[in-house]
Amino acid sequence: MQIQPQHASYASIRRAAAQAEELGVDILFNWDHFYPLYGDPDGLHYECWTMLGAWAEATSRVEIGALVTCNSYRNPELLADMARTVDHISDGRLILGIGAGWFEKDYDEYGYEFGTPGSRLADLAQALPRIESRWAKLNPPPTRKIPVLIGGGGEKKTLRLVAQHADVWHSFGDAETVERKLGILRQHCADVGRDAGEIEVSAGVDGASDPAVAGAAMVAKGVSLLTLNAGGPDYDLEPLKRWLAWRDEQNA
Repeated sequence: MQIQPQHASYASIRRAAAQAEELGVDILFNWDHFYPLYGDPDGLHYECWTMLGAWAEATSRVEIGALVTCNSYRNPELLADMARTVDHISDGRLILGIGAGWFEKDYDEYGYEFGTPGSRLADLAQALPRIESRWAKLNPPPTRKIPVLIGGGGEKKTLRLVAQHADVWHSFGDAETVERKLGILRQHCADVGRDAGEIEVSAGVDGASDPAVAGAAMVAKGVSLLTLNAGGPDYDLEPLKRWLAWRDEQNA
């Protein structure tokens, strides 16, 4: 479940996170932006990693992470240390979701160089090994090998980074798009000498759709992590209940 930290008080966000965990979600995501992505562009909004630290204390079972962290906003070594710290606070429940970044308003308002899609992907390519290297140097080290989730569907560069560094690939699009891009990812894995089966495939789904149709279509293409989203001010978790019931039927 992605709880979008926009247009809501933090108290509402905290309640939604607690309710989602109680309902039985596997992972709670937020996102890494400084402004709402839709609705009032200057509406209520909260910062990603501060919130993840709070969620690490406020939850006890679910894994937590950003879908996804913008690589541009933090030095890679700092991000590695932040992730390691939240990993410890949560007793090993952090997933590091990361991507190259795309929301120009964030960059402009907070003084980051927006660059080009190519330059942002080049920065991500440089950052990922630096994050991995810093984890190996930290004292104490992470409690586990922190799973790295990379979000994006660029076929030449992003999917190659997924093949090289990711434990989870978060894809965008319908089941047919995921299937086609998964074929490209498998070729990148072959090129770098990695078993594509080591990478979990993740995708967003529309909570209003029928899970027996939309969910089953994704699973048939190889997706095993399905993520719904909810936004403020009122976080409607009724669709989540239907999807969780369907999940539990499949896993029975």
